[in-house]
Amino acid sequence: MRENGLLRARLAEIGVALALLTRLPLPPLPPGAFERPGRAAWAFPLVGALVGVLAGAVGLAALGLGLPPGAAAGLALAAQIALTGALHEDGLADTADGLWGGGAPARRLEIMRDSRIGTYGVLALVLSLGLRWLALAVLLPVGIGALIAAAALSRGLLPALMTALPPARSDGLSRSVGAPGPGASAVAAGLGLLLALAAAGPAILVPALLAAALVSALGRLARRRIGGQTGDILGAAQQLAEIALLLGLLAALGPA
Repeated sequence: MRENGLLRARLAEIGVALALLTRLPLPPLPPGAFERPGRAAWAFPLVGALVGVLAGAVGLAALGLGLPPGAAAGLALAAQIALTGALHEDGLADTADGLWGGGAPARRLEIMRDSRIGTYGVLALVLSLGLRWLALAVLLPVGIGALIAAAALSRGLLPALMTALPPARSDGLSRSVGAPGPGASAVAAGLGLLLALAAAGPAILVPALLAAALVSALGRLARRRIGGQTGDILGAAQQLAEIALLLGLLAALGPA
């Protein structure tokens, strides 16, 4: 009976993680599932892996229909964005505008909350989509392992950032979700790395170190400029990590 209760709790947390990170339709979750959503952060890499599988399937289908790799990669990216509701891309744009477009921390947070996008945000989106698109155009014909690995591990690094930094706002999504804690953060990072190794092999190890370093650097910058993390900072961290992982795997593949 106790094991059944634990299993139901873990399944509910996976459902919460899906609700937080995707726009996938879900069955009703148990009462109280969202009372402490931070506990579900350990499941972020599972959500990432699912997003990678679904987006990869779209890319492979496009290749199977005879589309060139560049077009297939674009469709895989479009599928990712549709599955997540552009959650992470929006965070990247807002972070770029806020951290570089304001002066005082309060003004930076105000810019990040503004729905309008500025020059820094546009450039960040163009670079993010362009780099991922170019990488996937080469990696996708080899298989969807790189896409799954990057999607899973990039999300597996987020709970550590949520735990290490306090919320920068007294309200907002980051504060309402709460800090996962060291245990859940370690599980998420370990699970993300295991999924990435299973999908892409040992070639992911060096890119994983680079991704972790970039997330850590963004965290230090966010602490210095706005006093902590927000949902936008987490979205930007995911994007930076995914770019690093895809480019690292591209470099490991060697010259075409």
